[in-house]
Amino acid sequence: MYKLYSMQRSGNSYKVRLALALLNVPYEAVEVDILRGESRTPDFLTKNPSGQVPLLEVGDDRYLAESNAILWYVAVGTPLAPENRIDRAEALQWMFFEQHALEPNIGAAYFWLSLVKGGRDLQTHSLEDWMERGYGALQVMENHLKTNAYFAARQLTVADIALYGYTHLAERCDFDLSTFPAIRDWLKRVEAAPGFVAMDWRPADVDDPASIAAGA
Repeated sequence: MYKLYSMQRSGNSYKVRLALALLNVPYEAVEVDILRGESRTPDFLTKNPSGQVPLLEVGDDRYLAESNAILWYVAVGTPLAPENRIDRAEALQWMFFEQHALEPNIGAAYFWLSLVKGGRDLQTHSLEDWMERGYGALQVMENHLKTNAYFAARQLTVADIALYGYTHLAERCDFDLSTFPAIRDWLKRVEAAPGFVAMDWRPADVDDPASIAAGA
């Protein structure tokens, strides 16, 4: 069984928990509060020298870091990972986009404005840039979703999970999604998927949920 080190309020950690729930994959959850330095202990750093969560233990002394790498690992061989070569490349394209355009802006705004006490005052100089670049990323997504229900393969994939993680948190950190109707409709489609769980869900909360894998 997998062991997942994650932080409940982390968007990156949530992406992995959501994928595992959609696939109905059992795992042991270990809460790591990065705000209390729990990812910087000597023990944790032996598992992941970067000192970040999520971290997936996949075997004896084998650990996989980086949320989107973990998403791809758990999704391969399931409906969440496209088999067609171009569909697979497009899914990866959007996962790379999430990491360079969405997470550094909306993710950073969420972290400092929603999680860190006094974070708004500490990051006043960065907020304007986060907002400008974050809205730019949202517009790219909106333009795609105007003519596509999902981001790759015409179905729910790991690309959607990667992008959902922080997009659904945008309004908690000053972003306004009212002018992005296609994104709002897409969020609802993701949330309607069999096995979907919200960010505050914990593995013990549900026994044998329906799942993407079960419905495949």
